[in-house]
Amino acid sequence: MDARTLKIEAARAALAHVESGMKLGIGTGSTAEEFVRLLAEKVGRGFSVIGVPTSERTAALCRELGVPQTTLEDTPRLDLTVDGADEIDPQLALIKGGGGALLREKIVAAASDRMIVIADETKLVETLGRFPLPIEVNRFGLKATEIAIASAAERLGLTGPVTLRRNDSEAFVTDGGHLILDASFGRIPDPEALSTALHAIPGVVEHGLFLGLARIAIVARNGGVQVLESNAQKRS
Repeated sequence: MDARTLKIEAARAALAHVESGMKLGIGTGSTAEEFVRLLAEKVGRGFSVIGVPTSERTAALCRELGVPQTTLEDTPRLDLTVDGADEIDPQLALIKGGGGALLREKIVAAASDRMIVIADETKLVETLGRFPLPIEVNRFGLKATEIAIASAAERLGLTGPVTLRRNDSEAFVTDGGHLILDASFGRIPDPEALSTALHAIPGVVEHGLFLGLARIAIVARNGGVQVLESNAQKRS
């Protein structure tokens, strides 16, 4: 199967966990978009759900396809979030944020009773860090924040370039008006320590390490769909 077909199969398997009447967090990215398309087909046949999109891009797709939306202001507690990931380790720790929506994705996931991650098998890793870690930062003091990130990483034995994400010649700007630094640290043996260190930096708004949030990962392979489960307690 090609990459898109694998994403569709993972999304289809996740849809089986969605019950009528649920309040859903709806993720961002190419795999999450396949989930939205399949969900919209069921909605068109009378299936009742309401969703909180994790990005303006996902919100636009939901509007286009007729998936009902709400907000966390109106619906502050969700039953389930379905989202993709850039990396998944054996404990279901994730790196997310390749699509630039990590802050909203984490807020929505944390407001949900459960999070299901959907992906193809290329996203499975033994240790996080092959994919550069996205770090959402405030515009003010950007260089100082970049230096603080590099220093914090170095104290943990991590080195590598920290680069400002760009959209062509302009800096990439998130839906929240922030910037993203992509940290190519390589292998991250202690993601919890890195998470703590990054959260202690004032200019860091949020980072793309999702720890203890995903309860189930649905991974599509050429040989079929694999379901991985975690008993970790929710934290971020």
